[in-house]
Amino acid sequence: MPPKHGNMTMGKPKNTKATLKRIFSYMYGFKVHLIVIVLAIIFSSGAGVAGNYLLSPIIDNYITPYIGHKNPKLSGFISLLCVMAGIYLLGAVCTFLYQRLMLKVSTTTLYRIRTDLFNKMESLPIRYFDKHTHGDLMSLYTNDTDALREMLSTSVVQFINSAITVTGVFTAMLIYSWRLTIIVVVMLALMIFVVGFIGQKSGKGFKEQQQALGSVNGYIEEMIEGQKVIKVFCHEDEACSDFDALNEKLCIASTKANTFANILMPIMNNLSYLHYAATAIAGGIMAVKGTGGMTIGKVVSYLQFTRSFSQPITQISQQLNAVLAALAGAERIFNVIDETPEEDNGYVTLVNANISSDGKITESDKRTGYWAWKHPHKADGTVTYTKLEGKVEFDDVVFGYEPNKTVLNGISLVADPGHKIAFVGSTGAGKTTITNLINRFYDVPDGKIRYDGININKIKKDDLRRSLSMVLQDTHLFTGTVMDNIRYGKLDASDEEVYAAAKLANADSFINHLSDGYNTMLTADGSNLSQGQRQLLAIARAAIANPPVLILDEATSSIDTRTEALIEKGMDSLMEGRTVFVIAHRLSTVRNSHAIMVLEHGKIIERGSHDDLIKQKGKYYQLYTGMFELS
Repeated sequence: MPPKHGNMTMGKPKNTKATLKRIFSYMYGFKVHLIVIVLAIIFSSGAGVAGNYLLSPIIDNYITPYIGHKNPKLSGFISLLCVMAGIYLLGAVCTFLYQRLMLKVSTTTLYRIRTDLFNKMESLPIRYFDKHTHGDLMSLYTNDTDALREMLSTSVVQFINSAITVTGVFTAMLIYSWRLTIIVVVMLALMIFVVGFIGQKSGKGFKEQQQALGSVNGYIEEMIEGQKVIKVFCHEDEACSDFDALNEKLCIASTKANTFANILMPIMNNLSYLHYAATAIAGGIMAVKGTGGMTIGKVVSYLQFTRSFSQPITQISQQLNAVLAALAGAERIFNVIDETPEEDNGYVTLVNANISSDGKITESDKRTGYWAWKHPHKADGTVTYTKLEGKVEFDDVVFGYEPNKTVLNGISLVADPGHKIAFVGSTGAGKTTITNLINRFYDVPDGKIRYDGININKIKKDDLRRSLSMVLQDTHLFTGTVMDNIRYGKLDASDEEVYAAAKLANADSFINHLSDGYNTMLTADGSNLSQGQRQLLAIARAAIANPPVLILDEATSSIDTRTEALIEKGMDSLMEGRTVFVIAHRLSTVRNSHAIMVLEHGKIIERGSHDDLIKQKGKYYQLYTGMFELS
């Protein structure tokens, strides 16, 4: 198999503009929502600015003039306070509105992205999954989508809110006093410098932290899955020691990252306090001297503006790293979505067929129990039908997973309908690769594979795979009942068909002993079953599909000899009348094969029946008599 590559590491986005544009393209149908959100943010931010602006007339027109008066007129004062309260109430309503609408937009956007991502994964070729680790792919649905959710629901809104607030506040400051605004500009330049310096250091640290975190999580997952092995070999101390090393590396990286991240807020707060104090001193002096029409009320209002001005800048600095991480994650998601799907240029399809007494085949709209290949000929526009029988031919097939690395070299064989063909040989000899080619998991660059005389490259992959059934060495069961897992081989199968398939695989006995029988819920890949029981369910799943071609890739490797003996008759019934390809290390399971192919380094070095190969006293004889062991 080709080597896997884990290259989905954390980092900065390569094309921020293009990524943002693509994210927003998923917000279709929300034009009105987005307009309302922007307007609500404007009103919410404007409410804060307007509220601070009203402090000046309240202090200058109602508080200061009436200091010492015994009977001040409060009607105007109360009216202005009511106006201020109404403005703040409007701001609160607008804040609730845009947050609620943005939640709807963000969750729907993520729903659409996840849907596209999953649909694309289902359309990708097996080659892609062979080259990428499952952990990397899972991180797209967890870390990357979670970072994207945080950006859409929080960061984007905060950026817009902060931009509007800063613009409004800065304008109000200029109106009040351009002289005091000079202090604001100087402090702003200092804040931007600090944010940029610390943000750079923090971003580098967080990248290292994410890489270390990935190593720790991967190690923990590996240790959990291998607990039995760890305890059998008494490696608990070694496992703890290795974890301590990884954990220490994570601790150092986290300390480095969060040292800069955690000091940012205190520094920014202290700078804002310094700004506040400098503005208060300068504004107080100007108010006392009456410079530029400055009053006590304007000074108080201006001081509130300084608070409102520095806070959004701090918020932007906090969200910057989160936004960059989210955009980097979005790029990784879009890279997968942009992957080339599995190509299928086949045009021969599998159809239900009626076969007359003279052998004429016609297509049927209903299930007849017979299948045929519908083969349209592009040259003359005619259509021919070929009965599905299960004859498979390899004609000088050459194949490699990677360029210049040949796995199969000149493989030629014929499997007639109803024949059992066995493949034996050392690990890496190419046995499983042959079955991968029959399924068209990979296409053959050199040579031909024919199915019922038809080049399989001409057969649509879905139709080809419907005519096959496969039992893998690594059994995979899905979350659901036992009956659901057996029915996976034929979704419209009746309960009676499920029972019959289970009996054929000799799985019926142990299923009936389960807590809920066929309705027993299986989770975590059937962890509540033994390996042998899981394999029996896989065999039953293959049996219910009732295909003409059956592939058994070490199907009984995880079954003990007693269980193997029990299912031997069932397997014989399952294989009867079918073309069967068997890969087995247990040579006792292939003795009754019509032909046994001995592979070595991608070539067939011996072929024949069990008796013929024993008489030859070659490699197979050595394997069977124990003179040579498979590796």
